[in-house]
Amino acid sequence: MKEYGPTTFGDLHADEYDALHDPGTTDACVDLIAELAGTREVLELAIGTGRIALPLAARGLSVSGFDASPEMLQKLREKPGGEALQTWVADMARFDLGQMFDFAYLVFNTLYNLTSQQAQTDCFQCVAKHLRPGGQFLVEAFMPNRERFENNQAVRTKKVSFDSVLLEAAQHDPVAQTIHYQRIRFTEDGTSLNPLPMRYVWPSELDLMAALAGLRPVARWGGWQKQPLSASSNMYVIVYEKPATEA
Repeated sequence: MKEYGPTTFGDLHADEYDALHDPGTTDACVDLIAELAGTREVLELAIGTGRIALPLAARGLSVSGFDASPEMLQKLREKPGGEALQTWVADMARFDLGQMFDFAYLVFNTLYNLTSQQAQTDCFQCVAKHLRPGGQFLVEAFMPNRERFENNQAVRTKKVSFDSVLLEAAQHDPVAQTIHYQRIRFTEDGTSLNPLPMRYVWPSELDLMAALAGLRPVARWGGWQKQPLSASSNMYVIVYEKPATEA
């Protein structure tokens, strides 16, 4: 999708993000991140409207974050406690915040919004540069499932109400590991299109990206309740660590 850039998602979704993009795992996600991060300084990549950052801050964690979309950050600032968080406008693949952190996280498949392997690798490099020795980086995303595609295509109904229908069409390229989504909403007022290109990453490839950035895996689970990561898992939560001392 040539017209899709780092700010496009926020431009399209900021106004309705909280209503339409709740994965139902917020409490469990906050619980685990709070457990892992403790009292350390925390950075959220793609902080968005603060779905995770604000509950963490309410628990007393020192949370900062950035997003490519000024519109998403404005929604964050409008919420109680949002103005107190330190935020930046920045791109996940190339950011330099001038600060170091003890714990960083990137959740809800957002790594996949970087649609090339190089951009995803660059993201890990940037994170490593912002972590203090012994710092950790948590990544959560869905596990790819090729079975949901027929001839590398899929259409499914996302939501039906009395006056609207939300459909999702997708085209899959298994070689490039990309999925191009188009969410189509039909209402009495007309039709709207919301594109979303993604590049998915298998855990083994994620480990390699981390290794290239000097990070090593220290935990991997198939869910926020620390379920084992297995062939039947539909998501992964993996934690990487920057060595406390140079080898």
